[in-house]
Amino acid sequence: MVQNLLVLRFANAFLEPVWSNKHIKCVVISFKENIGTDGRGGYFDEFGIIRDVMQNHLLQILSLIAMEKPMRLAGEGYSDLVRNEKVKALKCVKPLQLSDVVLGQDIPGD
Repeated sequence: MVQNLLVLRFANAFLEPVWSNKHIKCVVISFKENIGTDGRGGYFDEFGIIRDVMQNHLLQILSLIAMEKPMRLAGEGYSDLVRNEKVKALKCVKPLQLSDVVLGQDIPGD
């Protein structure tokens, strides 16, 4: 689904016109897995789940949801245009406060 966000947003005649702060009040991005870190604990101990999941995956989703439409959606230089729009969107994000964050802890074998 994440790979299709650009098409869902910008090539969808129904969604594209209403995907703005005039029509959307709030977006919540949740990360929940139905499996524990079993077998991945060593990786997360070394790199950290925040660095792996938040920095990579969740910020990618946030930027795709919040970015403006690039000048074009295909062709040469397209990836640079998308990247530039993602950067613009991420620069608008206010720094997180601890009161804005909910942290969870994995329970081994659960």
